Amino acid sequence: MPQPGQRVGEYVLDAKVGGGTFGEVWRAYHHVWTDQLVAVKIPTDPQYLRNLQGEGVAIHGLVHPNIVRALGFDPYAELPYLTMEYVPGTSLRPFIEKKSLATGQVVSILRQVLAGLKCAHAHNVIHRDIKPENILIHERAARDGYDAEGVVKIADFGLGKAANFAAGSIAYSASLNSPAARDIAGTLEYMAPEQRSGQAEARSDLYACGVLLYEMLTGERPAGTDVPSDLNRAVPKYLDDVFRRSYARLDKRFASAEEFLAALPSAPKTAVPPPLPRAAVIANCPKCQRRVDAGDQFCMHCGVQLVAEVLRCAKCGAFPDAGDRYCIFCGETLVPQTVSA
Repeated sequence: MPQPGQRVGEYVLDAKVGGGTFGEVWRAYHHVWTDQLVAVKIPTDPQYLRNLQGEGVAIHGLVHPNIVRALGFDPYAELPYLTMEYVPGTSLRPFIEKKSLATGQVVSILRQVLAGLKCAHAHNVIHRDIKPENILIHERAARDGYDAEGVVKIADFGLGKAANFAAGSIAYSASLNSPAARDIAGTLEYMAPEQRSGQAEARSDLYACGVLLYEMLTGERPAGTDVPSDLNRAVPKYLDDVFRRSYARLDKRFASAEEFLAALPSAPKTAVPPPLPRAAVIANCPKCQRRVDAGDQFCMHCGVQLVAEVLRCAKCGAFPDAGDRYCIFCGETLVPQTVSA
């Protein structure tokens, strides 16, 4: 079993950051340049070695801001390993569980996932296991916004098209460990109908993205004929339509990641909205002389405007707090507007 301080290639294992029955992922540092961090994936079960080999082959040459990059690979070492870019942060799963994403943030995240898949599909690589646990959110997203380049990355191409599959490997759940299911790989809740029949193709990843979209908007997985707005009334109609085009039979689904991307609004031209104006720290309203809070845009007592530029959502007309980047009511990206007092 891997241990802290153990040397793997050029790197020294520091701390385990993930893992399961078949393998572990460790944070590691270079044995000379100790500030250089990487993630090292190590199989702990012989059955998983074939997946590690498959992942190494699948992601070789996939260089894209939204794909975790492979840096080193030796499946024949005494301790086989795949060295990858280290992404400080967390997976998408906690964001879904907390229902903490605004609509604009959901769109920004999905656009980056689709951009990564567009690159992978162009290299004839199908991920086959798109799910929240395999979408990493860099910690700088909290500072730079979810539309900043490279803050969303696809990980774990262990089931990629270039991989070979074996019954009992990490690719299968116990219920699928049968001769009839040996060509099936992935996680059932995100698996397209054709993938369950062993006929995965690039559009199978797009079906999984539809499930992701629904989860990010609602905190739940899709069921029956419900669309996201049935659970979250703040979801705009166009996202219901996008969901229907992705969570659909193969012949009705988006034809490509590029077509899926075209159905989503483009990210703002600037990755981070400019600093938003805040009200000056005032003890009293200049009109009625009653106390007001520093972040107020209007006096809560007499209604007089307290700032030169009022932050108002151009889409739904709401007045969010002065420091918000996205409208909490509809998810729209916010920009300051000059409003006459």
